[in-house]
Amino acid sequence: MTEPMRISIVLVDDHPVVRDGLRGMLESAGDLAVVGEASDGPAAVELVARADPDVVLMDLRMPGGSGVDAITELTRRRIRGHVLVLTTYDTDRDIMAALEAGATGYLLKDARREELFAGVRATARGESVLSPSVATRVVSRVRADTTELSDREGEVLRLVARGRSNREIARTLFVSEATVKTHLTHVYEKLGVGDRAAAVAVAYERRLLGD
Repeated sequence: MTEPMRISIVLVDDHPVVRDGLRGMLESAGDLAVVGEASDGPAAVELVARADPDVVLMDLRMPGGSGVDAITELTRRRIRGHVLVLTTYDTDRDIMAALEAGATGYLLKDARREELFAGVRATARGESVLSPSVATRVVSRVRADTTELSDREGEVLRLVARGRSNREIARTLFVSEATVKTHLTHVYEKLGVGDRAAAVAVAYERRLLGD
């Protein structure tokens, strides 16, 4: 029988004990093979360029150079493999920085063995992998971003808050009433409301119109 293809992995973590533990755990799976280790970002970039792994298992905060900087450089170089972050840090800043830099997935170091194995395999296929708590933070961040009003939508809603009609708003902003209605429709969608009064109330509650 043909031996199944093994997924090659480069480990990046500044703690040798952690790398040793990960190597032993990963290689116990049978289809996962660690082909190199690095202790900081710059070393990781050079190693990955030579080893050409399927997956880079990347820590984020390392004294010799951050994981985010390494991911950014690997993305710039258009490496073939995919980066799976494995870290203890789950702040919005860390998560979004890593994903925006080009990481395919983000797992926390308290992940179960089976979750890590599945994450590495999915990452090798180019699929996004997120720890449940990380996924929740990402969704919350996306929802928060979608509630930001454009400058014109904000202008329209401020005039609505002052009791102006669509016709009056159109005259003030030198646009058509149809344009005003379109802006209001977008405002309702972003704020999750169905009328003018609710839009104003929610906007003040979220401080989108000031205190």
